[in-house]
Amino acid sequence: MNFEGLNPSLAEYAPPLLDPVLDAHLNPSLVELDPEGVSLEGMAVPESVHLMEGMYSELHTAVSEVGVPVSVSHFDLHEEMLWVGNHGGHATSFFGPTLERYSSFQVNSSDDIRQIQSLENGVLFLTKTNLKYMSRGGLIIFDYLMDESEDMHSLLLTDNNTLLVAGLQNHVLEIDLNTVQETQKYTVEVPGITIMRQSNRFFFCGHTSGKVSLRDLRTFVVEHEFDAYSGSLSDFDVHGNLLVTCGFSSRMNGLACDRFLKVYDLRMMRATTPLQVHIDPFFLRFIPTYTSRLAIISQTGQCQFCEPTGLANPADIFHVNTVGPLIMTFDVSASKQALAFGDSEGCVHLWADSPEVTFNAYSRETDFALPCMVDTLPHLDWNQDLVPLSLIPVPLTSDALLSDWPAANSAPAPRRAPPVDPEILRTMKKVGFIGYAPNPRTKLRNQIPYRLKEMDNEFDNFSQVPESPIGREEEPHLYRVAKKYRKVTIKYSKLGLEDFDFKHYNKTLFAGLEPHIPNAYCNCMIQVLYFLGLCQVLYFLEPVRCLVQNHLCQKEFCLGCELGLLFHMLDLSRGDPCQGSNFLRAFRTIPEASALGLILADSDEATGKVNLGRLIQSWNRFILTQLHQETQEQEGPQAYRGAGSSFGSSGDSVIGQLFSCEMENCSMCRCGKETVRVSSTLLFTLSYPDSTEKPAKDYEFAQILKRSICLEQNTQAWCENCEKYQPTVQTRNIRCLPDVLVINCEVNSSKEADFWKTQAEVGETLRGRFSRHAGVAVPGPAEVFTLLSLSLASLPPPEPCWQRTRCHPLVPVAWAVPLELEKTRSRGVAELKGPQESLCLSPNPPGTTAYSFQKAMMKRGGFDITKGKEISLGEWKDLGNPDTGHLYPSVEELKNIWIPHAIKMRLTKSKELDVSNWSETDELSPTDDPESVYIYDLMATVVHILDSRTGGSLVGHIKVGETYHQRKEGVTHQQWYLFNDFLIEPVDKCEAVQFDMSWKVPAILYYARRNLNAKYNLVIKNPIEASVLLAEASLARKQRKCHATFIPLMLSEMPQAGDLVGLDAEFVTLNEEEAELRSDGTKSTIKPSQMSVARITCVRGQGPNEGVPFIDDYISTQEQVVDYLTQYSGIKPGDLDAKISSKHLTTLKSTYLKLRFLIDVGVKFVGHGLQKDFRVINLMVPKDQVIDTVYLFHIPRKRMISLRFLAWYFLDLKIQGETHDSIEDARTALQLYRKYLELSPQGSEPEEFRKVLKGLYEKGRKLDWKVPEPDSQSSPKHGAVFPPVLAL
Repeated sequence: MNFEGLNPSLAEYAPPLLDPVLDAHLNPSLVELDPEGVSLEGMAVPESVHLMEGMYSELHTAVSEVGVPVSVSHFDLHEEMLWVGNHGGHATSFFGPTLERYSSFQVNSSDDIRQIQSLENGVLFLTKTNLKYMSRGGLIIFDYLMDESEDMHSLLLTDNNTLLVAGLQNHVLEIDLNTVQETQKYTVEVPGITIMRQSNRFFFCGHTSGKVSLRDLRTFVVEHEFDAYSGSLSDFDVHGNLLVTCGFSSRMNGLACDRFLKVYDLRMMRATTPLQVHIDPFFLRFIPTYTSRLAIISQTGQCQFCEPTGLANPADIFHVNTVGPLIMTFDVSASKQALAFGDSEGCVHLWADSPEVTFNAYSRETDFALPCMVDTLPHLDWNQDLVPLSLIPVPLTSDALLSDWPAANSAPAPRRAPPVDPEILRTMKKVGFIGYAPNPRTKLRNQIPYRLKEMDNEFDNFSQVPESPIGREEEPHLYRVAKKYRKVTIKYSKLGLEDFDFKHYNKTLFAGLEPHIPNAYCNCMIQVLYFLGLCQVLYFLEPVRCLVQNHLCQKEFCLGCELGLLFHMLDLSRGDPCQGSNFLRAFRTIPEASALGLILADSDEATGKVNLGRLIQSWNRFILTQLHQETQEQEGPQAYRGAGSSFGSSGDSVIGQLFSCEMENCSMCRCGKETVRVSSTLLFTLSYPDSTEKPAKDYEFAQILKRSICLEQNTQAWCENCEKYQPTVQTRNIRCLPDVLVINCEVNSSKEADFWKTQAEVGETLRGRFSRHAGVAVPGPAEVFTLLSLSLASLPPPEPCWQRTRCHPLVPVAWAVPLELEKTRSRGVAELKGPQESLCLSPNPPGTTAYSFQKAMMKRGGFDITKGKEISLGEWKDLGNPDTGHLYPSVEELKNIWIPHAIKMRLTKSKELDVSNWSETDELSPTDDPESVYIYDLMATVVHILDSRTGGSLVGHIKVGETYHQRKEGVTHQQWYLFNDFLIEPVDKCEAVQFDMSWKVPAILYYARRNLNAKYNLVIKNPIEASVLLAEASLARKQRKCHATFIPLMLSEMPQAGDLVGLDAEFVTLNEEEAELRSDGTKSTIKPSQMSVARITCVRGQGPNEGVPFIDDYISTQEQVVDYLTQYSGIKPGDLDAKISSKHLTTLKSTYLKLRFLIDVGVKFVGHGLQKDFRVINLMVPKDQVIDTVYLFHIPRKRMISLRFLAWYFLDLKIQGETHDSIEDARTALQLYRKYLELSPQGSEPEEFRKVLKGLYEKGRKLDWKVPEPDSQSSPKHGAVFPPVLAL
């Protein structure tokens, strides 16, 4: 529509004049005019006549918004609704022919609505610079903002997902409704397009210059053009092969309405005879029912129907009884049975050709809001025994209930399933996997008596062997995985994670990692798959931790930076779990990770089809390589805004110094040609020999390790001498020893698993040979003192040894035992008592059974007896006593152990490698060169837990050193811990190397050189400088200085410790919540929604600029947003897109560093609900630096109060009207904190402030915690409803 032709008096519309007598104009009427040629101005409007078929009459009139002109009307194409938009930006929908109001909401605060288009899931509204897609109930689906210079007038839906938008500018936009992105921009001539129609051949575009152009459907190129009017175009319509236009002609230096309709034949592309009408045409539409009729509407309310190729008859003229003086909009329903008119006083008139009119041929049912149901308590008949007691309402109380027994006085008693009748089992016949048996009729039908039996406190449903013989044929349901190794999950409640007891799983002060992070491998890789086993291994390697915490570069996605920020959180945590969401966000952007298959989908991990052991080893290799490359890069300046790293010089990498090992690879062809090349590796992979020999050969772990490092293999390779592929012998030797030895165990098949199992059981074979000779059964391989459980009476007589005592030669390590011996057992350790004061230990000669067992013992970390040694009886009793430091493992603890806790590696001058198992307590001999002989201590093992119930998981055993214990717990000692997500538990050192291959498979081993930390500079310098708070450029292309919402800090305003900073953050949803509905109707959250921070605001808390923001960053995201939560966040589609956003857009890393600097300085953050904000931002803030107003104005065991209600109650402020604004929320939180200090000054009576809170809660309950409307009631600040505050 061309708005230039409207009545000028509409520039400022007057208030309604006919409101009291509105009903007099709303009666249905049918008007027939005198067929004679009487002038229209002199015609009288007669009374209404009968409703005739094929003729339209007024059916209903409704008011959209009194006094505000209607700008557009539209019949819904999917439901029986009529949509109306007005000049105030308000939209209203009416249901059915009776025009019952369905919904009403504000689309734009200032601009008029210019066109409406209904879609299947919602309605599109076009304003001057905005395209908004909303549900029929008024919820925003998306809001597409255009440039401020745009002046849009029309839209056209070309298909289900594509939209054309045009206006008074030299281009037309094509928008994809799926991605809400501009896909094409077509150039048109000035002054632009105001009306668009479509046929099966062309796009028809009406210009304000009076022209109609026909454009190609694919390229939008002009094919034909009709110059209809000399002034301007008012309206046109297309049907079949006809195009009809109406408009204005230039007369007397002005515009006059032309009463000739221009008709064009689209077959010959030329004009036909113009059609003269008797009214001033302003709107026209084809109404093709029986014939191709035209409806022509004037702005004064006259309506004429005629054929486009015939003559107009004055008898076909009707008059619309408008409340206002002018008709502003006109539309025809899809069924052609209804017409809609909107006038300048805000009324909409529905005309129809029958009382039972329908808007569409096939409309779907409309969803209506449920009526308000008032709960009433049912009548309870106490004489009825079957009345459920749940119908009795229970009052809410904060006191303890009588039925709330303490845990100490109650014990759970779950009901076991009753055993199956033996007669049924005896007569059962199986067909496939289903058993059938006749009913013995020993019990009542559908009734099973339960008998409660004595049960254990901890009852496991999987701990029973099934009674049915069908189940016995299958594997018994015995849970072989130890409880602490099972995959742990977080139980979500209505409060989310707030009431989940993490302390139950972690009694230490070390931080676990949360496993709930979704999005491919995020939910499992950071801990269950990768990070728990490896990130914490890297964290507990002191040089690596210092390296990454000192590293800070300018790359947006850098694993080294994110790992350093994560380690900083682990340092600050005092037992609370952390999450690595920001690290994973950077990890997902690395193409190498995706190419290696390290990024998993949720379904891959949930089904258990992924080999986690193989995956974690690939990730191990990738992360070391990636960190090596990132810390080696020189970006000049290397650090973020001038911050430097304290490690290494130019070209050096601490990762390379720690893990890298230079290797010499030699290829020898059978022709004698030898090729040598030098390379380096960061880790080694174990290579196992063929285990086809029987009986199985006994290998030491050191032998396999040496074989894997100095690998020799035969393979086909290209020989330059022979000029063809030849069998070659490839050997590998190392030139230097690494400081940290990383080993991928490569147990990826049953062949490797059988090898580990065989080597762990070799000792039992030697033990069996010895026990048969001695006539005594020994339960397993053990330390020497466990052999005292043998019956010494069954041994041969002792023989004198060189120390003139009597020894038993058949004991694996010869014992000189006293003649009178008393054997007792205490704490699983044998103790000897007798009159003698000493025992003799002497070595056994080679070739004897005792010598073989002694060698096997030494290989597994036992005693290394090289010469006779006297031990007093008192010292012997202390073996196994943990208080004296002689804590030796029991027999069960030494099962399934093959790898040692320490190994010794020596590189000779000829570069030959010697590897041997070593003892943890032994040091190098004085003859060993410390530069060529290294002792490695086992630091960590990463284990793959095989569990068919949960799909498997990954856990880590980590040896935590003295530095961490001193920093976290204030003690100095070393201890092994099990890290299973957020479950952290101390374990014995034997458990770290004990692998039951049926469920616990080794994946990665970390050995570190003894006294490694002394070699490296372990000082951590905070790389974040104050310059991060200074002004920075925005990523948004369209951001203007006039749009700035904050003033950056000056150097003189830099925050100090204890300064107040108001903070608020807004979020968007990346993944929706996954939940299930239980059989009792309660909801159980399986996976919470994944939130991403979208806006962070910090305001000054003191000084002359108090309340002025110095950070207001919108966070750019590359991930798909499923819900912008505009109602609660104020974030709209496009705000986070650098191409179209007009906000100050930054990266998450940039804003994160600003907050980290504020935390490190020691400022105090003031906000409302900061716990969730910091959790989504992934920040760990000390509790003494957080002032949360949600807890300041809170009574224990009562509900939390919203910021909006607190602001109204205490500050008389109305905030969060349509949407939330983080600047407004941060300022309000600061003001509430000032109010709190005013109400609760230092030294005042806490009872007085409690009275204030009671008044707050009483008022909240009366108002149902809703802020009243402005005219209904003022805040208690101005009335007598808040006596405690007035008294203070």
